[in-house]
Amino acid sequence: MPAPFDNAGDVKIALVCYLSTGDFFQAYLSGVEAQSAAMGVDLRVFDSRQDAALQADMVDQAIALGVDGIIIQHGLTESMQDAAQRAIDAGIKVVAFDVNVENAAIPQVEQSDRDLARLALEQAVADNGTSFKAGYVYVAGIAPLDRRDETWVGVKAANPGIEEVAMFGTLDNPIANSVANQARSVLQAHPDITVMFAPYDEFAKGVKIAVDEAGMTDMISIYSADVSTADISAMREPGSAWAATAATNPAVVGEDVGHNVVIPPTLITQDMLNDNDIKNMAAPLVLKNAKPSRQNGGVHRDTGLPHRSQMLAKG
Repeated sequence: MPAPFDNAGDVKIALVCYLSTGDFFQAYLSGVEAQSAAMGVDLRVFDSRQDAALQADMVDQAIALGVDGIIIQHGLTESMQDAAQRAIDAGIKVVAFDVNVENAAIPQVEQSDRDLARLALEQAVADNGTSFKAGYVYVAGIAPLDRRDETWVGVKAANPGIEEVAMFGTLDNPIANSVANQARSVLQAHPDITVMFAPYDEFAKGVKIAVDEAGMTDMISIYSADVSTADISAMREPGSAWAATAATNPAVVGEDVGHNVVIPPTLITQDMLNDNDIKNMAAPLVLKNAKPSRQNGGVHRDTGLPHRSQMLAKG
């Protein structure tokens, strides 16, 4: 092993989290812990629970501990940019996951969020046509959600028949229950909604809770991003309103790292899960062999994903 991993027990790595609620983040943390154990490094986990100021303080705590590397997981650019630079100034290697710290010295790892949204929305259009009333779950300022929002805005512009009648969202813990509380009010105010775009699985869980309680499972279809074994179970419930999700394969993160590493997604539909009797994330069909693409100098290498722009542009 190259230095310093030839003495891995002396290497300290800090994972500084902004978001930790939900199955996706538990799976992510499990992966980090497993890889750290395999390498023999000393992993320290800091969880700010959506507190931006606390996350910045935790970066400073990691610097004070004398760690050799810091992974910044999600967060806000305005709070993380200076904190990340302080770590670089201290001679610490930094990697950012799904947060833009606007620093050329820091590799950026992200899901291909625009493609996540595109795949889910293409399925929504395929299922519902280009004219429907939609509810949209969104919280601004979170890099992956902002990228997914760009696609949603573009799809609406290309399809004037898609009417966003309600936008809502929160990251208050527990996220799914908090979103469910909002969705109940939205459904009461807009019973004509037929599509819910909830591009984060905790958002989708919350919407599903409200849709189930309202007895509207046969009237509304939910389209989301991210997937977990619990999500698969919810999608496979008889009569489930959760029609499709798009998700990435985190197993390929870390291959051939450039400055920007972008992980492309796969579409997962309720029909696919049922037809193949998929019950959990271990099934090989859940996430295919998606490979990361690199972005260097602003050039996005081809992910190999199909682009059905003609369908999305239909009037």
